[in-house]
Amino acid sequence: MSVIEQARRARTAAGVLATATRTVKDAGLHAMADALVARTPEILTANEADLAAGRAAGLSPAILDRLALTAERVAGIAEALREMAALADPVGEVVRGSTLPNGLELRQIRVPFGVVGIIYEARPNVTVDAAGICLKSGNAALLRGSSSAAHSNAALVGVLRDAVAGAGLPADAIQLLDASSRDSVKQLMRARGLVDVLIPRGGASLIRTVVEESTVPVIETGVGNCHVYVDAAADVAKAIDIVLNSKTQRLSTCNTAESLLVHAEIADVFLPPMLAAFVAAGVTVHGDDRVRAYSAAVVAATEEDYGTEYLAAEISAAVVDSLDVAVGHIQRYGTQHTEAIVTDSASAAREFVARVDSAAVMVNASTRFTDGGEFGFGAEIGISTQKLHARGPMGLPELTSTKYVVTGDGHLRG
Repeated sequence: MSVIEQARRARTAAGVLATATRTVKDAGLHAMADALVARTPEILTANEADLAAGRAAGLSPAILDRLALTAERVAGIAEALREMAALADPVGEVVRGSTLPNGLELRQIRVPFGVVGIIYEARPNVTVDAAGICLKSGNAALLRGSSSAAHSNAALVGVLRDAVAGAGLPADAIQLLDASSRDSVKQLMRARGLVDVLIPRGGASLIRTVVEESTVPVIETGVGNCHVYVDAAADVAKAIDIVLNSKTQRLSTCNTAESLLVHAEIADVFLPPMLAAFVAAGVTVHGDDRVRAYSAAVVAATEEDYGTEYLAAEISAAVVDSLDVAVGHIQRYGTQHTEAIVTDSASAAREFVARVDSAAVMVNASTRFTDGGEFGFGAEIGISTQKLHARGPMGLPELTSTKYVVTGDGHLRG
């Protein structure tokens, strides 16, 4: 089946979802969750085929970690669907309303986009998250995963389609596009009029390609070259814990810290224990000359290092002479995802928050908190680093648009 035909079927399914009640949609989510748990063995068998192919192809440990499913991970993905069912339905929510001076009643309400295309890489959990969040928000999902997860995605979508059909919803609300060639991506990006919005999730190259070549509107999710700045007024023990959690809690996520900036006034007391902690955690530090002076384990950083999203046990580091220099560094190398400051100075925190232009700014907290689940949004479709429509973790409301409903009683404009 061509992508255009799949998009037409998705458009038909979206019409059904747009008027589905919350009760029906939530029943579909619970059915999806139950089916994932019940059919875990076949999902894991398919996933193992992808992992074996990935290992043979020399995929990095970080990519293999993103690709891997276990019974525990499948159970967690299923539980996320159940939690999503408990969230408020955004469709029909009144964003604002008033009675105009002429007596007309004006309401702006949330409505589904319609058909949402998601292009993503090597993360089968995204298949379920995207399908679930689209269903709950009344949208049909066209899923285009990577070839490295083809077996896993096919198994997952098969399970999900059976589940929603059993719950009385159209199976075509969830469809998987062919991942064996790039032609399906090109067709999806050109399906303007059938597909309402595209959301790319993956590396910088994928996102840039979709943004630059798509005729379908795109919500841009960004790579995460996230920074932690340790200010002169930072608590050293607190800073070490925050940096370690930001870097090592999970290496393969976009909200993992990839760069450390340290104020010169605190470097003497902070960097020796911090660098020792990195060595103990198996993290390679790419540092400037001032960082390297504190440990022989630090390797020389290149210009490229400061712009790299490692997604591995590596981090770039530099000593800076002021908060102003730190902000300048972030402006030059950051990706407007998540930046953090560790400081006991309220004025430094205020200045950092005001000047750093990112989707999320953390004060004395790990970068790893930039996440829809951690923010209480439930499963997210991605983290937007753009400024139009949605920014930051995109939950259910961000998967809707709005329409104005105007109610009168024979009103005529003079």
